[in-house]
Amino acid sequence: MGYNVTQKLIQDHLVEGEMTPGSEIGLKIDQTLTQDATGTMVMLELEAMGIEQAQTEVSAQYVDHNLIQEDSKNPDDHLFLESAAKRFGLYFSRPGNGVSHPVHMQRLARPGKTLLGSDSHTCANGSMGMLAMGAGGIDVAMAVAGEPFYVKMPKVWSVKVTGSLPDWVSAKDAILEMLRRHGVKGGVNHVFEYYGPGLKNLTAMDRHVIANMGAELGATGTVFPSDEETKRFMKLQGREDEWIELSPDEDAAYDVHDELNLSEITPMVAKPSSPGNVVPVEEVEGEGIYQSYIGSSANPGFRDFAIASKIVENKHIADGVSFDINPTSRQMLIDLSQEGHIANFLQSGGRLHQAGCNGCIGMGQAPATGRNSLRTTPRNFPGRSGTKEDSVFLCSPETAAVSALTGVITDPRKSGFDYPDVQDLDEPTVDTRLLDEPLPYEEAKEVELVKGPNVASIPEMEELPDEMELPVLLKMGDDISTDEILAGGARVLPYRSNLPEISKFTFEIVDDTYYDRAMEQRDKGGHAVVAGANYGQGSSREHAALAPKYLGMKVAVVEDFARIHWQNLANFGVLPLTFKDPAQLEEIEQGDVLVFTGLREQIKKSPVVEAEIKGRGQTIKLEHALSDRQIDIMEKGGLINWVKSRLES
Repeated sequence: MGYNVTQKLIQDHLVEGEMTPGSEIGLKIDQTLTQDATGTMVMLELEAMGIEQAQTEVSAQYVDHNLIQEDSKNPDDHLFLESAAKRFGLYFSRPGNGVSHPVHMQRLARPGKTLLGSDSHTCANGSMGMLAMGAGGIDVAMAVAGEPFYVKMPKVWSVKVTGSLPDWVSAKDAILEMLRRHGVKGGVNHVFEYYGPGLKNLTAMDRHVIANMGAELGATGTVFPSDEETKRFMKLQGREDEWIELSPDEDAAYDVHDELNLSEITPMVAKPSSPGNVVPVEEVEGEGIYQSYIGSSANPGFRDFAIASKIVENKHIADGVSFDINPTSRQMLIDLSQEGHIANFLQSGGRLHQAGCNGCIGMGQAPATGRNSLRTTPRNFPGRSGTKEDSVFLCSPETAAVSALTGVITDPRKSGFDYPDVQDLDEPTVDTRLLDEPLPYEEAKEVELVKGPNVASIPEMEELPDEMELPVLLKMGDDISTDEILAGGARVLPYRSNLPEISKFTFEIVDDTYYDRAMEQRDKGGHAVVAGANYGQGSSREHAALAPKYLGMKVAVVEDFARIHWQNLANFGVLPLTFKDPAQLEEIEQGDVLVFTGLREQIKKSPVVEAEIKGRGQTIKLEHALSDRQIDIMEKGGLINWVKSRLES
């Protein structure tokens, strides 16, 4: 039996375990990606672990999230990240150079390699024939240090692509169709692998759009073959010599099968407030909009902007609409300017922003309260836009541009406008001047880390107690995202390198009394939280595990976890447990006290853990999915302590 592309990539990088779905495997990581919202903590972790120099083939630190410099915190952290990149031997992408995922794809991604990033949308680079995965920052720090990345061996979900996209339909509609079918947790513990004759009708950047939002399916990753289109893209970037072909064997087997006929896809939209809440655009036609937003890592290609530009050329947006243009890379911005597209946007009434993540992470461009925002971004979780009571719809650039002109959500096929014929440039700009190369080791080891007043070292983490009485400070429902656990945006993310300060925002979207109650309980033994299914979906930001840990959270008991957040909790010594019988979720109330006895021995002996609800004489059965390695990490209080103990022994 032959191998599919995913299996080939895993086999080539397998250093521990066996390729049996569900079992833990260790993978050699060739490349890492960090961005400034998560990378500051990664650099502090490298320092805490005593790491001298990156052991990967390529590691890159990007500044793309925290670009607003309203005070000194962000620029201070930019200087810290620049010094850390020099010290540890990383590429450094300066502020304004662009969003990490498309810039990495343009400059550093290579077919056949593994990429681990402290950003959940790292999976976008699966468009290049890579196994690209998001993870918590400390997992990335370990990979930078040359350690394997541990993950459960995924099943491989094949998607046979046929046909070609009709006019007014783009790759964003294709991935929204996948989300309509499978929802935000349908892909958990799977890699989606696309193949088939229709791939010839998807450009490399089209594939990037689809791979990027594989994160919204809950998938471990998304993989495309490396074919002639990949070669064409790399040639345009001046990197054809790095291309290799990578395709599935003719007799390759898959665990799950699906088919995507591009010719049958229609314009789609994800309604508030979930990327999985997808319907055809025609079902929500006529709803008024306050904002139309073009850009983000989910639509980063030249075509995504150029087609929107041609739609609004010689027209003017509707009164009362904010038309926000967010270029995704400096290279892209230069090309758009030279081709006249920026002029089209500006004359139409558009608002041009710097190359970066910007409003996608709530860093500016927040919509007005109670008004609809139509965006080409990958996520619309509650409050992610920067507005607490937001109403964000996700769509394609075509739908966003046409709707900006009409002032209401509009099916672009019914607009009456001529469909623009837009192609990729034959000679795109290639400019590496804002991507600094790593220093030689002898020079790098002399670099001092530049720490501004907002940079705080990571506090010591205590070991897992054997006996605990934990009040349940929060009981929550399904699909709690990391944005709800610890928000992004301009209020919160500037404190990303200061754990005590950023912790003050923990769970504020869910319950703004949580911080005070957690601090009151912290010195009394800590607390637990309880939730439903898909807990921790969304961003890979490890602060969503670190901040509750700092505030005394010892255990999270839920129906099931999103992959990256589960791993982040385990990495920082917060015990992630699920209900053996999901019906018992209803038996626990906020304010109940969970009593654990002999806990360390329990998790070693069995995947089943028992806890008593104090005062009721009632026992609940819970389960953990920790490997022996993770149990050892858990007992020591987290991965940093575990690494230190190994270095000291």
